Amino acid sequence: MRGYGFSQFIPRQVPKGGFDELLKLFLELLNYTSGDAEEALAWLNELDKQYNITNDEYGMGDFIDELKQRGYLNEDGRSGQFSITAKTEQSIRQSALEEIFGKLKKSGKGNHRSPQSGQGDEKNAERREFEFGDSLDQIDMTQSIHNAQVNHGIGDFMMTERDLEVEEMDYKTLTSTVLMIDISHSMILYGEDRITPAKKVAMALAELIRTKYPKDTLDIVVFGNDAWPINLQDLPYLQVGPYHTNTYAGLQLATDILRRRKTHNKQIFMITDGKPTCLKEGTRYYKNSIGLDRKVVNKTLNMAAQCKRLKIPITTFMIAKDPYLQQFVRQFTETNGGKAFYSSLNGLGEYIFEDYIKNRRRTVR
Repeated sequence: MRGYGFSQFIPRQVPKGGFDELLKLFLELLNYTSGDAEEALAWLNELDKQYNITNDEYGMGDFIDELKQRGYLNEDGRSGQFSITAKTEQSIRQSALEEIFGKLKKSGKGNHRSPQSGQGDEKNAERREFEFGDSLDQIDMTQSIHNAQVNHGIGDFMMTERDLEVEEMDYKTLTSTVLMIDISHSMILYGEDRITPAKKVAMALAELIRTKYPKDTLDIVVFGNDAWPINLQDLPYLQVGPYHTNTYAGLQLATDILRRRKTHNKQIFMITDGKPTCLKEGTRYYKNSIGLDRKVVNKTLNMAAQCKRLKIPITTFMIAKDPYLQQFVRQFTETNGGKAFYSSLNGLGEYIFEDYIKNRRRTVR
């Protein structure tokens, strides 16, 4: 008797508590401890007590020894304290990229093409008839020969201009991006951790650009009472401070950075959860956290208008739901001519990735 015989599927038992499994958990904990290896290991120990994530063959001591052997952990010879290495920092970025980009592929977001297409360096699925001015390397010769055979027969082969079929191509441009991250105190208020998702997104975006778009640039600016640039290596250690929100200073610094970039496409992504509440006037700070201060708002809107004149669109990712704050964001977006997303923390990464990939694609007709 022909056919297939099926037996009962018995899933392979993966050993619990191995190095790879514990490493993923350790890297995730480092996001929440701002790169503090001692605290992350303490949390890991507590999780082990509660959930038995290690076993008798491989305990937490074995895991720590292997972290040191593989170059993920340094131990100070005098104090005995642990700190993470550059390899760990890169692993955190890669982990964030896999997490966010994995969600992006599952949800179908991202990698959007422009509604128009033309000469470029990446083929897409669109086809059309040949037009005067099209490049020869755009012609799909296999399909064009097929068209000629269908239209004229194969006995006396002949090809005309109407048989030629052209592959549309997307033109990708170089893009300079500044990612602004709000580190004011409100990013950890009300029992909600908003800074960790923001850091994850920044690390994932940096890793995406480094690996997939190496000619693009990404600068990271944090803003509280003041604004300052930070290096990629500083991201895992980023913490919220006792700051107000000086959005104006953040935009001013981001604009100064982009002015020095030679790329044609420039953009600012801003992650914030609140309203601007602070300005710096000389050596003193003007602060007002009550409502929307007209003086602070007007200066911030003027900066948004200046970015528009410089052709720098601002995409704001608002992670707060207060109606009057959203009204300010709408006014800010209208002034700049940019875009705004009112995103939950869970969807923040997918929205930023989708918008980044979409913005960097330009087409020439």
